[in-house]
Amino acid sequence: MFLQFVARRLMLMLLVLFGITLITFVVSHVVPADPVAAYVGSQAPQGVVEKVRHEYGLDQPLPEQYLVYLGGLLRGDLGTSIHDDRPVATDIATYFPATFELAMAAMVIAIVLGLPIGVIVATRKDKLVDHMARALSLTGVSLPVFFLALLLLAVFYVKLGVLPGPGELSPYTQPPPRVTGMMLVDTLLAGDLPAFQDAFSHLVLPAFVLGFATTGIIVRMTRSSMIEALRQDFVRTARAKGVGRYRVVVVHALRNAMIPTVTVIGLAFGSLLSGAVLTETIFSWPGLGRYATESVVTLDIPAIMGVTIVAAFTYSVVNLVVDVAYALLDPRITY
Repeated sequence: MFLQFVARRLMLMLLVLFGITLITFVVSHVVPADPVAAYVGSQAPQGVVEKVRHEYGLDQPLPEQYLVYLGGLLRGDLGTSIHDDRPVATDIATYFPATFELAMAAMVIAIVLGLPIGVIVATRKDKLVDHMARALSLTGVSLPVFFLALLLLAVFYVKLGVLPGPGELSPYTQPPPRVTGMMLVDTLLAGDLPAFQDAFSHLVLPAFVLGFATTGIIVRMTRSSMIEALRQDFVRTARAKGVGRYRVVVVHALRNAMIPTVTVIGLAFGSLLSGAVLTETIFSWPGLGRYATESVVTLDIPAIMGVTIVAAFTYSVVNLVVDVAYALLDPRITY
């Protein structure tokens, strides 16, 4: 039964990705902009423009262009970037590991802070700590990411000088050999402890900026779910039987309150993996969000479509993992 569920979800994922390819293809051809003109320049001779258009297959009928594009996707070919004349798949494989590393660090911060705070304030509803946590979570949700990023840079980098500035490494640090593309992992694999410490210190600020907003969402969802779970009959029964407070809260209530929280975590993680554009731009982080920004500025249509497909695939995979996690949290859920 479980394998049938996974198979159905995989088929649905393929349909979603097919719809995404169709929508992005149509949108890319109806926008009032010519990527070829942006590539060769507005003063380029018409012959040069037509030559480039033919080279990239942009002079073919739209249905034929879409079939060629779809066939390339099935072979793992996302097209060729107009901006740097490299395969888009190669560019994404280069930029995605940095985004994955940043997203993982941000989610660790958000979960480590958000879950305990949400549980604690739920058990102390309407007390001072509850009001403080709600104000903190509201701040995290409403505070613009770019403002928090600039504020932290101004305080911890410019004013105090306790944390480094933008980038993955300091200019004087020798980058390790590229193995995974994730700086922390590659420095460990190279056995370069000073480079690892430098990479870790550069990761702190952007990871906290991304994790702070997600922390606020997790705190609010965990709190509301825990309050609802603590009102249920099975919690009252456990307390009546003399079960300890810790076991009642963590084992009985928290497990039942985790399903909506896991959903929020999954959606947040999918969003982070899609590329945190503002954060990566401000911190000069060589990730997918920065690559997407450069692609939009240069009207690099193949790169924009490639990033969109990767983002859609990421969300689909995360949603599948979340659905599987439901059964682990609540055995009553069947497939």
